[in-house]
Amino acid sequence: MGIGIIGYGYWGPNLARNFAAQDGARVAVIADGNSARHAAAAHAHPSARITTDALSLIHDPAVDAVAIATPISSHFTLAQATLDADKHVLVEKPMTATPEEARKLVELAARKKLTLAVDHTFIYGAPIRKIKELADAGELGKTLYMDSVRVNLGAFQSDANVLMDLGPHDFSILTHLIPGTPSTVRAMGADLVGSTHQNVVYCHVEYADGAIAHFHWNWLSPVKIRLCLIGGSRRMVVWDDMSPSEKLKVYDKGVSLTNPTESELRKIKVDYRIGDMVAPKLDTREALAVEAAHFLDCIRTGARPWADGHEGWKNVCLLDAAQRSLARQGEPVPFEMPQ
Repeated sequence: MGIGIIGYGYWGPNLARNFAAQDGARVAVIADGNSARHAAAAHAHPSARITTDALSLIHDPAVDAVAIATPISSHFTLAQATLDADKHVLVEKPMTATPEEARKLVELAARKKLTLAVDHTFIYGAPIRKIKELADAGELGKTLYMDSVRVNLGAFQSDANVLMDLGPHDFSILTHLIPGTPSTVRAMGADLVGSTHQNVVYCHVEYADGAIAHFHWNWLSPVKIRLCLIGGSRRMVVWDDMSPSEKLKVYDKGVSLTNPTESELRKIKVDYRIGDMVAPKLDTREALAVEAAHFLDCIRTGARPWADGHEGWKNVCLLDAAQRSLARQGEPVPFEMPQ
């Protein structure tokens, strides 16, 4: 299967490397508008055609599927052109700049019976796959909350704030692990260095069943932290992506309330459950390698990608609601996916 890569800046080389390593696939064409990147692309993939013209890549007969790793503002135009050319497409996060653009891509892919996937890389990583396995098996119980910190120093984006840069990662994990549809989104943040975009953002998501999620994104942290806590009614999970070992820990801990007697009506009786901690063995495969293999398999079999167009659309709608709340100084915004 011939793969075309549009964009060979930061993420494109990773996509090209992983697709080239898949059985039955080859990188056929690489397009980047910056000709200074062409030498590196040609060196890494000597059999690929290198061009500045993305449209020529899309219409090249040697290309069966396209992976797009370009600035957000170009995602919709390039993905739409790819689907119009009857080719499958994988789009870097976020899928589009607006919910309306995302809806149009979902409808176009469905109408043409093509695979539309979004590069929500973290859900293909071993820690999230293991958490998903535990959740689906009922090992965690009902999900009560998700609390995530994703902070580092930089890298500042010229066309997006920290919400648009880091938020898609956590929102993709949220919707992958917690069933149902969010009800409201709130976000507050600030541009603390005069960069024209917010570089520190706090976001809160609520569900109708009472589940909540809280996120902290920051480009001004002196240390890099990737820490996520997921509390279930049966077990709790801590995922520390910066840990050199034991990235994932599952705790058999929790609380339960007991009914007070008549003489204890003013007291809250809490039973604390303190059990074992288990650090599951995790698959060592690179997340992007798993994602590339899954995308190709979905094309061949017609299966639905874990991060399909609908998940990408939901992700963009969460981002849109958070952006609107951010503009209103943290006012709650209803979550909507306009049909």
